[in-house]
Amino acid sequence: MNPKEEPITLSFEDAMKELESVVSKLDSGDFSLEESITLFQKGVELSKYCSSRLEEIEKRVRILTDNNGRMEESDFTDLPDGSKVQGSFL
Repeated sequence: MNPKEEPITLSFEDAMKELESVVSKLDSGDFSLEESITLFQKGVELSKYCSSRLEEIEKRVRILTDNNGRMEESDFTDLPDGSKVQGSFL
């Protein structure tokens, strides 16, 4: 992040909308090289922010599983049979 810029404080949904807007602007080709680079930098920051928020949310997600008639929470990566999910969901 550029030291002059403030940290992103948008909701995930608003950040995604902003990112989509940046991509549309870049796709239009209506901007100078310098403006396009500035937009690209903004898009990269928004993309990193959205990815980071998704990782945070993934860590918080819990799956309720039925274990011999009683419900219990387990980590998002735990499967009902006790095995772990491989790879990333992002």
